[in-house]
Amino acid sequence: MAGATNRGGAGRSQYRRTADGRTYTYVDGTAVRKLQSAPAQQPERRRTPKTSSAAKRNRARALQMNLRYVVFLTAAAVVTVFTCVNYLQLQAKGTRLQKQVTALETQLDAAILENDSDYNRVMNGIDMEHVKDVAMNELGMVYAKKSQIVTYNAASGDYVRQYSDVPTE
Repeated sequence: MAGATNRGGAGRSQYRRTADGRTYTYVDGTAVRKLQSAPAQQPERRRTPKTSSAAKRNRARALQMNLRYVVFLTAAAVVTVFTCVNYLQLQAKGTRLQKQVTALETQLDAAILENDSDYNRVMNGIDMEHVKDVAMNELGMVYAKKSQIVTYNAASGDYVRQYSDVPTE
């Protein structure tokens, strides 16, 4: 905003004026700049309002703890500690029960595996041709004829209960 002047050095000085009326100087170029010290600012002193003795007494009384307040804080601390202890106990119980469930699931898997292996061993040990031969030759069993087979449409899914004799047509 203000003009630029040359001070016979390697650069040029410029002056800038701000909106509040202050002027700043800076130098462009390769010359080393000289430091300009700013005037020391004095901190603003705040006036502390004078308080009356009654106000001072009220403040002192407000900072003191009376018996009711101490009892309330103690009760609140006891309830908080009690709640935290119960929470930790419940969390430990949940962890213990989860470990028990995991152990029982492991036992169940082992029992199922053992049961399946025993079933397969038993089924492999049975000769179905021998069972058929004994049933037909020694016990007199025969295959059912077409006329002996009765087909029903069941409303439910898996099985049919017979409560009376099947009518013959």
